Amino acid sequence: MKSIIIAAPQSGSGKTTITLGLMECLKRRGLRVAPFKVGPDFIDPGYHRLATGHPSVNLDGWMCGADFVRETYAVHSRDADIAVIEGVMGLFDGIGGNHEAGSTAQVAKIIGAPVLLVVDARSQARSVAPLVKGFAEFDPAVRIAGVIFNNVGSENHARILREAVESLGAGVRVVGCIPRDELLHIPSRHLGLLTVEENPLPGDYLDHLAEAVREHVDLGLVWAAATSHGSDQSLLFSPPAQRPTGAEPVRIGVARDAAFCFVYEDNLRLLREAGAEIAEFSPLRDGSLPGGIGGVYLPGGYPELFADTLADNHAMKEELRQAVAAGMPVYAECGGFIYLTTGMADAPPFVGIYPVTTRLLPRRKALGYREAELAADSILGRQGTVARGHEFHYSEMDEMPPEVERLYRVRKGGVDLGTEGYRVGNCLASYIHLHFGSCPELAAAFVASCRKFKNH
Repeated sequence: MKSIIIAAPQSGSGKTTITLGLMECLKRRGLRVAPFKVGPDFIDPGYHRLATGHPSVNLDGWMCGADFVRETYAVHSRDADIAVIEGVMGLFDGIGGNHEAGSTAQVAKIIGAPVLLVVDARSQARSVAPLVKGFAEFDPAVRIAGVIFNNVGSENHARILREAVESLGAGVRVVGCIPRDELLHIPSRHLGLLTVEENPLPGDYLDHLAEAVREHVDLGLVWAAATSHGSDQSLLFSPPAQRPTGAEPVRIGVARDAAFCFVYEDNLRLLREAGAEIAEFSPLRDGSLPGGIGGVYLPGGYPELFADTLADNHAMKEELRQAVAAGMPVYAECGGFIYLTTGMADAPPFVGIYPVTTRLLPRRKALGYREAELAADSILGRQGTVARGHEFHYSEMDEMPPEVERLYRVRKGGVDLGTEGYRVGNCLASYIHLHFGSCPELAAAFVASCRKFKNH
């Protein structure tokens, strides 16, 4: 199995477009492509899934640590011919300026994968040489195996770019020069690209993208640059530790539709390993929760875009109210949390478990990694349990009434951000997307709570 990371000097260079093009070309050659995304992003993995036909999995060295990154990479690439990993932000960008935590470079070193550097060549010529040289030499443990130039203006422009890199004599090869092409643009909004559920990329787009990559990228050089994981890296592919499961499986309803599409695939994997049977449902379309469940997981997404449809589904809202009233474990993140409030300002009401109104803001409200410590025993674990996650939203809520319990003590980079994580009965909701890989006991505790409710 081979692997390659698609990275860039900065965001907006074209990583996602070129990653999708490479995935599509490799798939069309009959190869099984295992897709991955470095960092906490939910939107890019949806497009990876569309291109490859397989779920794309997040690899995050800060949230989950090196051991879990190796484990999940091994699990999800086990039967693949090649793993294609899209980076996050710039290659060396992470949570700080003096260390690599949370960066693409960190993941490259953890899994031993080489990097293809995507450089936006618009308004650049020979100046790309010191840029490429700096990235190639900054950290000798990160191997830059090749460069793909994006937004190339002409054949003469491509010639100058190739000459500039060749003049370095540093072993970095130009593997492609992709011309400017507005037809390859993917629409975006404040949280990033439009989700694949809203913008499913018609077949002619993927055809055009695959043709652009096939014509302007040397796929033979890409294949040669990709690392083969052989016997010298056998430890990377050792089976993950078997986690204890409960005496019997328990069904957990997981909301998954266009309004609730932000969920870490490994959260679901860890729930399954802990004894859960995942029963997907749609608050947009379904009139009831799945039958026989012992708990509910409401992931994030864009409920504000579907406010009227969600509000009009009175049967689903009532079932969720009854589930919470009965003490069923319910865990909600970000968009799922918003759905459990009284609703969006000047819009029909949502479920109303939390007596606050949500409103969208013109500017980003919160962005960044978070660490949460449980202040009391809960459906996610014992008091003192520490988990990591990510927060990113343009909405805010009214101040939560003091009688609603705060369960999280939240930190960012060691700075205390106060309390969050609101509990009503066995319903726990937060703006933070927790990654269960940061503390697999979260999944085990949630499954145990659901089993206890189901069997009571």
